[in-house]
Amino acid sequence: MNWKATCTMSERTAFIEAWLSRRFTTTELCLRFGVSRKTGHKWINRFKALGMTGLEDDSRARHSQSHQTAAAVVARILELKNQYPDWGPVTIRSALYREDPSAHWPAASTVGEILKAHGLVKQRRPRRKTPPQTHPLSHASGPNEVWSADFKGQFRLGNGQLCYPLTISDNYSRLLITCQGLTSPKLEPSIALYQQAFRDYGLPRAIRTDNGWPFAMSSLGGLTPLSIWLIKLGIYPERIASGKPQQNGRHERMHRTLKAATAKPPRQDMQAQQRAFDQFVREHNYERPHQSLGLGVCPVDVHSYSPRAFPEVIPEIEYPSGYAVRKVKHGGYIKLHGEPIYTTRQLVGEYIGLEPLEFDRWQLYFGGVCLGVVDERRGRVIRPA
Repeated sequence: MNWKATCTMSERTAFIEAWLSRRFTTTELCLRFGVSRKTGHKWINRFKALGMTGLEDDSRARHSQSHQTAAAVVARILELKNQYPDWGPVTIRSALYREDPSAHWPAASTVGEILKAHGLVKQRRPRRKTPPQTHPLSHASGPNEVWSADFKGQFRLGNGQLCYPLTISDNYSRLLITCQGLTSPKLEPSIALYQQAFRDYGLPRAIRTDNGWPFAMSSLGGLTPLSIWLIKLGIYPERIASGKPQQNGRHERMHRTLKAATAKPPRQDMQAQQRAFDQFVREHNYERPHQSLGLGVCPVDVHSYSPRAFPEVIPEIEYPSGYAVRKVKHGGYIKLHGEPIYTTRQLVGEYIGLEPLEFDRWQLYFGGVCLGVVDERRGRVIRPA
């Protein structure tokens, strides 16, 4: 039997006090308190051994864990972490497995818990993600409707130099417009390759990329100097969803073929690697038929030059007559009814358009790209969800 539904500790204390009075036998006490003789003797013996503190409930936790990581393994994990501070749980577990593949090493999650328990895990600052692109991805119904651009994964050349191939292709015809090896994904050489592609083939309506630099960043609208320049040229910078490379599947599939043909084995230097890229472009565009285009049809048979030529002087953006137009000042601010509102430093010196909505709210545009909603009452730009 259990103790009555009162304060358990009070009942046990009263039981022991009554026992100490010697006015009752143990059997009588158990009857009065509604517990079994076994329970009564248990708490009497606990009192004799530990005093009143013995009447408290013991912890139900195990005194030892059968699955607890051995001390020697914990010590080795900590040793590796101290020797290689940048290694994470997965890498440390891999190193342990490499030392002895036959041993039963703890899972990476357990390694992580051990590191955390010893204060060897640094809290990462939350990474600000590139804002989502709210405009739906376009369907390429003809040449130059949508181009795709990307940096194929970098690889090391025979001389140790890293090669970053920038590729641009037309989604409709599959024409590989650019395949150029660069020493890094920097802004200036990327813009130079874009310019050359525009001079050779004209302007597309949109260019689809991922969310990496120099195509996008975590600023308002994901704007970078490259995407701002494209918008001023009348080219919409499409971005695929984060972690969704299949949204640029045609371009990714071409990258697989490019890698197999040119990156293994890598050439000795950048000049030799570029010759391999150029040969691949010729074969891809002029010699290799693409089943999706038709039997025996190559990209060059389908592609045509864009009617929109590349302007040597970049035109200013024009907004509809009903929009309020503001110039982004130093620090990324605009003035709206005398109050400063922050947009982004990326647009300093550029003109943005505000389409009036209801209740002191404005739709904010740079060219044809919607950046969010300006809420005058809150004095800030609300980014798309």
